[in-house]
Amino acid sequence: MPIWNPEYEMMPRDQLEKLQVQRLREVMTRVADVPFYKKKFADANISADKIKSLDDVRRIPFTEKNDLRDNYPFGMFTVPLEQVIRIHASSGTTGKPTVAGYTRADLEVWTEVMARTVTSAGVTSRDIVHNAYGYGLFTGGLGFHLGAEKVGAMVIPISGGLTKRQVMLMEDLGATVLCCTPSYALVIAEEAAEMGVDFKKQMKVRIGVFGAEPWSEKMRQEIQSKLGLEAFDIYGLTEIIGPGVSVECEYHKGLHIQEDHFLAEIINPDTGEQIPPGEEGELVLTTLTKEAMPVIRYRTRDRTRLYIDRCPCGRTTVRMDKVLGRTDDMLIIRGVNVFPQLIERTLLSLEDIEPHYQIVIDRPKDQLDTIEVWVEASPRLFQPIDPDKLNELQKRVARELTQTLGISVGVKLMGPKSIQRFEGKAKRVIDKREL
Repeated sequence: MPIWNPEYEMMPRDQLEKLQVQRLREVMTRVADVPFYKKKFADANISADKIKSLDDVRRIPFTEKNDLRDNYPFGMFTVPLEQVIRIHASSGTTGKPTVAGYTRADLEVWTEVMARTVTSAGVTSRDIVHNAYGYGLFTGGLGFHLGAEKVGAMVIPISGGLTKRQVMLMEDLGATVLCCTPSYALVIAEEAAEMGVDFKKQMKVRIGVFGAEPWSEKMRQEIQSKLGLEAFDIYGLTEIIGPGVSVECEYHKGLHIQEDHFLAEIINPDTGEQIPPGEEGELVLTTLTKEAMPVIRYRTRDRTRLYIDRCPCGRTTVRMDKVLGRTDDMLIIRGVNVFPQLIERTLLSLEDIEPHYQIVIDRPKDQLDTIEVWVEASPRLFQPIDPDKLNELQKRVARELTQTLGISVGVKLMGPKSIQRFEGKAKRVIDKREL
């Protein structure tokens, strides 16, 4: 596949690292007058002139999500508001949203990294991109829009929802690329089947670019099987720029990080110490070229690992693994650490289980915590209903989850379309202990 910007994506490592050091010094100078960073740097006795190599980055204090919330809405900005031409924000479901500002130059950077992103997935000027990411304060829709238009593709800015209409327009307009969350891709596949549309035969879609939520290899296989496309994983977050931080190439050997714009590290989430490539830990990112709201050593809370060996595609940039979960989404059930992603991987490895599930945590009065997984069984077990097979399947799922997690897990098998569908990110965990 072609590479959008070989000068940077294939830059020799020694040159790339020199560029990163130069840009790290520049961004540290840029944020030096922001009260938050001014105090952080003074307390750590660090400044731009003390950065001599990438090893020095570990001397810089971390930035965390609470720091952004504490300085809501504009306290982290480094430019006057009249230079900010776009605002995006996170959902703010756990408090105030994280507000991100963009100067004109920031939007140019975002457009550039998104052009690299869609090109890595094989999108060209000949493609028709059905963009079902949400438009608005969420960065997904407009981020993909910028990149697809930059490479000259036709963009259908449909956003989320009205799934029957989406299926109709994908067929009628001849979409060749689908961009949305992986969970919504499965909703589209389900809706198409109910409409009597054979997605693989009647659609021209050949590429899917999916992100905004963690998803497993088993879900990739499920999506590719049902939609007949090649699925690419992408990664980004509002605090950094939105989508465009990293993307898979055609070899699917990890997600290439746009290192001329984003400096990546992996740390031990408990100690904050850097750990070597290939070992799992927490991803930390520094924006090297952002103007309106740069962030230094931002703790993403996403668990992954980095790979430094050269990819067969020719890009020299570091690659990150698919996000393996989050350091802050770990559920503690009766003293046992439980990660939702591990539950998903187990469910999708079992026959007759659909990729629609929810994890329900409860704490009955005067009792220990309980965990129950609600998951849809294959529709064929309900046509007609087969109580014996359903009972056998329920026991098998409970046994597999209990063995995998090391804790007793209840299982509730559900009929077709019993689990709520979501147009964007799926809500997988219902923690009744918090209610």
